[in-house]
Amino acid sequence: MTVKVAVVGANGRIGAVVVDVLGRRGHDVVPIARSAGVDVYTGEGLAAALAGVEVVVDAVNVSSQDTDVVVDFFGTSARNLQREGAAAGVRRIVLVSIIGIDPFTSGHYAGKLAQERALAEGRVPVRVVRAAQFHEFPGMVLEWTTEGDVARVPEVRAQLVSSRAVAEKVVEAVLVEDVPALVDIAGPEEFRLVDAVRLLVERRGAAMRVEEVPAGDDPDQARLAAGALLPGPDAVIAGESFGEWLDERYPAG
Repeated sequence: MTVKVAVVGANGRIGAVVVDVLGRRGHDVVPIARSAGVDVYTGEGLAAALAGVEVVVDAVNVSSQDTDVVVDFFGTSARNLQREGAAAGVRRIVLVSIIGIDPFTSGHYAGKLAQERALAEGRVPVRVVRAAQFHEFPGMVLEWTTEGDVARVPEVRAQLVSSRAVAEKVVEAVLVEDVPALVDIAGPEEFRLVDAVRLLVERRGAAMRVEEVPAGDDPDQARLAAGALLPGPDAVIAGESFGEWLDERYPAG
């Protein structure tokens, strides 16, 4: 049976893969993004976009790391989505979130926690897929932290996961009735982020040095260093390893 699914953040890293998975399975996908004339933060165009939609995937993102900005963005967007979703008769919302964010008080993780809470307060039932950092994350960190020929990478432990594996788990939460309301998903290997960045630099053949920056006194940084983003014992372990992902993108010559 074909399901009409709206994907918020349809052009983003995970949203685009969710759109692809749903489309390949023959479902009717409504992309929700500013480029499509719909702004989930202001609410512009949202009611019309949700007309006839049965399930919403919330994969919206924001680039800022300012705590006030991200908490406002995610919280406001979530409340708008709940309000217009309820009015449109949406059956459920599936949120893409992040493993281990509960103790965080600042930055992107605090914003995602505010998003989860705001969605949970609405009338439309919510399912949450909390994912580890994607395989693309070390490349993003490399870009953010490089000055000259040195990258200074924060001390983080994580279990990198394939965005495709996460998208497939999200689609399962969309289509299957009897699934948990909260699922964690991670890849098969734990990494120190600095080691993953070094592997990426090596594969790219870049002449640069990668250093790890100790966590210091910041509580959230200490949580990252201690492994707050690692999956618990009940997490789904899925997808290819980071090494396999690198092999696909940087094959041996």
